[in-house]
Amino acid sequence: MSFAVGIFLLVMVSIPVTMTAVNLLGVYRRAAKVTPDGDSQPLGRISVLIPARDEESSIGQAIESALASGGVELEVIVLDDDSSDHTAWIVKQWLERDSRVRLESAPPLPSGWCGKQHACFVLAGLARHEILVFMDADVRLEPDGLARMAREMDRLETDLLSGVPRQITGTWLEKLLIPLIHTVLLGYLPMPAMRATKLVGFGAGCGQLFMAHRQSYRKMGGHERIRDSMHDGVTLPRAFRRAGFHTDLVDATDLARCRMYRSAAEVWRGLGKNAGEGMAGPKAIVVWTILLGMGHVVAPIAGLALLTGLITGPFDPNWPVALGLTAPWLLRIHQSLHFRQSLLGAAMHPLSVLLLLAIQWQALYRRLAGVQSGWKGRSYPAGAVEG
Repeated sequence: MSFAVGIFLLVMVSIPVTMTAVNLLGVYRRAAKVTPDGDSQPLGRISVLIPARDEESSIGQAIESALASGGVELEVIVLDDDSSDHTAWIVKQWLERDSRVRLESAPPLPSGWCGKQHACFVLAGLARHEILVFMDADVRLEPDGLARMAREMDRLETDLLSGVPRQITGTWLEKLLIPLIHTVLLGYLPMPAMRATKLVGFGAGCGQLFMAHRQSYRKMGGHERIRDSMHDGVTLPRAFRRAGFHTDLVDATDLARCRMYRSAAEVWRGLGKNAGEGMAGPKAIVVWTILLGMGHVVAPIAGLALLTGLITGPFDPNWPVALGLTAPWLLRIHQSLHFRQSLLGAAMHPLSVLLLLAIQWQALYRRLAGVQSGWKGRSYPAGAVEG
């Protein structure tokens, strides 16, 4: 390996390592614990809004976890979005047990809308409280999760707050790919700049869990502004920022948990569905392929090869430099411990990133070929997402 190649790879490695350190130390931190006090007022009046389409395996636990929330006054509204299973029946059982639960039926999906965005828009119009929480049916809130998020939103003086819940993984592809959410978010988003400015490009979140002030949500136009989006984790924060509002992030590892997918096939389709508004744009994919491919695949493997003597080069006598090339691998291991993720996925980090890039390139190919995106039994035009 030549000296120039080694220096280039070290630069590629230094970006995610430095950015992750800055973000974890300065911005992306867990919300402070809430001390119970029987005489204290609720920390917020919250409407938990859950869009549900064929969620019979998840919706009951989602409602149960929300109702167990302490320190807040809340209502839980489930919108049955034309489910073909027992979703509505399960929610009706909860109506009889707790008056805070409401069940509504979604109107027909208008042309040009993504199903989830339409459901969230309808739910926001049904909410009675001042704080809106948009929560996927596969999210399980911790008992103090909402109270801590509400307090954090006030502390940060932000209009929209999000964070990545603890990601529960079962299948091998889940363990490889799902933890990369943190790798990309922490390694390439300058969170101090996100917090200090309202620049649209710094908007980021997790579509599994959003908390917003209702007044700000209405002023910015709500989910109607992202009506055709398949990836609200990116587009909703950017829509808030485009309207002049603040968005922020909190480490939600101990606020909620979520298992997004339950098979390797679901992982592949789900990540591909969101790719067009993330890394898989025609221009963005080249940049991401260089950043991730060089920094997380080539560099760690080259570093390991240098350390074991499989390849030679000018860095041979300098083991700290060779070890530095493996830093993204070590970073993934640290993230696995910090965010309670699979060490198996961390051990196979370069393969994880290769698979992620393969999903992005496949998504771009499908888009250019005019293949429709599909999810939850609905199909959407290939051009419905931005490149």
